[in-house]
Amino acid sequence: MQQLLCSSFTGLAVRSDGPSVGLRQSQKKNVAPIRRAVSVKASIVAEPATLDVKSVDGKSAGSAALSLRVADPDSSKGLVHRYVVMIRQNMRQGNASTLTRGEVRGGGAKPYKQKGTGNARIGTKRTPLRPGGGISFGPKPRDWSITMNKKEKRLALATAIQSAAEDMIVVEDFAADFAEIKTKSLVSKLEAVGANPTEEKTLLILNEPSENVYLSGRNMEFLAINLSNAVQVYDVLGASKVVVEKSALEYINEYYGESA
Repeated sequence: MQQLLCSSFTGLAVRSDGPSVGLRQSQKKNVAPIRRAVSVKASIVAEPATLDVKSVDGKSAGSAALSLRVADPDSSKGLVHRYVVMIRQNMRQGNASTLTRGEVRGGGAKPYKQKGTGNARIGTKRTPLRPGGGISFGPKPRDWSITMNKKEKRLALATAIQSAAEDMIVVEDFAADFAEIKTKSLVSKLEAVGANPTEEKTLLILNEPSENVYLSGRNMEFLAINLSNAVQVYDVLGASKVVVEKSALEYINEYYGESA
């Protein structure tokens, strides 16, 4: 008899070969323990995606492949979502704070006498019922950070990068040929390879830090610049075009590939 149990891991199957229900209390004593075989399929190697490689001036310079170890298709969406939630939640400072009625200054004397004024009776001005008083159940400083396994984070990021293969453009030595600090020059080079950073969100992934590229693109609203060893999943998911240096693509294939 086979039983499939729901689990956070897709593909988790529990098989039992013995009786499960309908046994009397006296019969249960003589039943041998049930052995359960558990099989987990958490990741797969994606089919290689062929990417066009272009030179800095936009001419074709061959092709490259992107094949990463990604999450199982049935659980990939949930895994990437948990990773994004973790990043967004860890950005919260958690410093919101309000004063309770015990922390509001003043309120030691009764504001006015109990009877004869026509007003509602009140014993302290610190009551939450009056303006300027304390706050009932208000926020206090807290730590909102949550954690995620290192292998899960790597798998989620690799899944997001692999899913962006259709919008990915590979460029040869982009930062090496950029010798001036000028936004107009950066825009023209990105437009030459097929991106439009002035109108659509564009992610530029470099293999090595380039001060000229960073200073030229930091004032562009729709352009995000990442390094190959620090790719941000939020930028990958939000980008309409992803421009990757060829050397950066080789690093990504090595770090997030089959051997990851």
